[in-house]
Amino acid sequence: MIFAAGIPAAEHAQPDDVAQIAQLVNCAYRPGDGPQGWTHEAELVSGARITAAQVAALFGDDSSVLVVRQDTHVVACVHVVCTGPSCTIGMLATDPQRQSLGVGKHLLAAAEHLARQRYGAKVLTMFVLSERPELLAYYQRRGYALTGRSEPYPVNAHVGFPVKQNLRVLVLEKQVDRS
Repeated sequence: MIFAAGIPAAEHAQPDDVAQIAQLVNCAYRPGDGPQGWTHEAELVSGARITAAQVAALFGDDSSVLVVRQDTHVVACVHVVCTGPSCTIGMLATDPQRQSLGVGKHLLAAAEHLARQRYGAKVLTMFVLSERPELLAYYQRRGYALTGRSEPYPVNAHVGFPVKQNLRVLVLEKQVDRS
């Protein structure tokens, strides 16, 4: 399935994709001196966003990683994990040079479809850094709403270290349309 002109369909990642996915996520979230897209959080969190071992651990019965490829290169990814009647969508990343072309929006739609069809999700959950109003607005435009819940930045998850004091992670939810 092709979502829009020029955007290849999302497909399930394979174990051979692990290194490319880790590199893509780190480039999108914490680009260092490389090209910076609008989704980066380098001024808020330092260190790697994810390791190859952490990506490899995402493959499982109740967990899927979807990717979009251009030729043989992974240019976008998203993770969907089922936790009972809900699914959490995270790690949505697009190559900074391909951001604002609609790839992320279509990959998010594919993740939501997977959550609904494969896992039977009734609720989709997402987490966004409190200091990312532009990203929060992006997800709100796609039907996600703030729940009023938040959590401290998960330092023990080994996903980087907050640069900004009191950095929180906001919880968003979207009710799934069963039609």
